Amino acid sequence: MRLVVARCSVDYTGRLTAHLPMAPRLLMLKADGSILVHADGGSYKPLNWMTPPCTLKDGDGEWTITNDKSGDSLRITIEEILHDSSHELGVDPGLRKDGVEAHLQELLAADPTPIGEGYTLVRREFPTAIGPVDLMCRDPQGSSVAVEIKRRGEIDGVEQLTRYLELLNRDPLLSPVQGVFAAQVIKPQARVLAEDRGIRCVTVDYDALRGTVDQTQPTLF
Repeated sequence: MRLVVARCSVDYTGRLTAHLPMAPRLLMLKADGSILVHADGGSYKPLNWMTPPCTLKDGDGEWTITNDKSGDSLRITIEEILHDSSHELGVDPGLRKDGVEAHLQELLAADPTPIGEGYTLVRREFPTAIGPVDLMCRDPQGSSVAVEIKRRGEIDGVEQLTRYLELLNRDPLLSPVQGVFAAQVIKPQARVLAEDRGIRCVTVDYDALRGTVDQTQPTLF
């Protein structure tokens, strides 16, 4: 990974156009080919980025990054470099979720029907430049569906899925990508935010998915 702190301006051209005026920023060039532009604020979300596969041309004070599939381009004009370092991070072991979330993902990957009738799994832990999507599925019409799975659905989870969708919809081979937010319990505020952004919410029954609860049998409580 290469980390560059520089005074720079950034222009994105593609399905949309965006401009960041000259200011100090962190430029992160990852080994997978992705490039992210960060400011010292706004939490962990990058201001702009380019996903692989892409090509970087390092000119005199200007980087031009072009996505090999979509043709979208990111032009970074550098006025001054304040820091430039490279680090070998090695193979990452990946995010380890708690037992319930991990098992929910496993169960829904085996049978995505609770997410949507006729859904089929494309891949678990579908990779993006900012982290893996829990499940990538297809609906009966063949459209892509990104699924984020939580034990407890809160606003942070909706924001996370929103960022994934924004990124995935830049890929013409996937777009348009629908979003599904699946959890055992979804807080009302999170549901309102998700529905406002066109994300469908699904409440899943963990015990029913495991098949461990037989409702026909008497219980003590």
